[in-house]
Amino acid sequence: MLEGLITSKTRVKLLTRFFLNPDNSAYLRELASEFNASPNGVREELRQMEKARLLISKKRGRQIYFKANPSHPLFPELKTMVRKALGLDKILDSILQRLGRLEAAYLIGDYAKGRDAKIVDLLLIGEIDPYHLSDLTQKTERYIGRKIRTLVLTRDEFNRMKQELLKEPYILLWSEDGRA
Repeated sequence: MLEGLITSKTRVKLLTRFFLNPDNSAYLRELASEFNASPNGVREELRQMEKARLLISKKRGRQIYFKANPSHPLFPELKTMVRKALGLDKILDSILQRLGRLEAAYLIGDYAKGRDAKIVDLLLIGEIDPYHLSDLTQKTERYIGRKIRTLVLTRDEFNRMKQELLKEPYILLWSEDGRA
């Protein structure tokens, strides 16, 4: 979807990287390696996005780290657009409608790190119907063109494993108490 609006593939990758999980930051060489792109091309896109104030930068040692600018007026819309482009809105809507008693849904893995990948990793907490989850996962995979991998835990299991599970970046997509 974003590729139809934005002609630069590098810019689409940067938007995805920075606006899917805006807490993450990255430096030029890391991004060039991740995107398998030339550092000069990535540098130019970063410069233009920083000039437009979509990104902010901060020097740490010899590296300049970039991240999304949460105070930019378009920040909420860009974050929503990236999620919609990746199909995350459809996944969440489907989960909430059919799975039983969901307490919370987290995005983990590559997507939580802001990386567009072929596998969407979800952590679901609650009493989930496994038959409906399997059916829903297959239908949603066809719709979004990505594989979905789920980890389902009860609240007690999650509480016991929370420290370990949430060491890596994560995004709270939804919770029953409205935190997401």
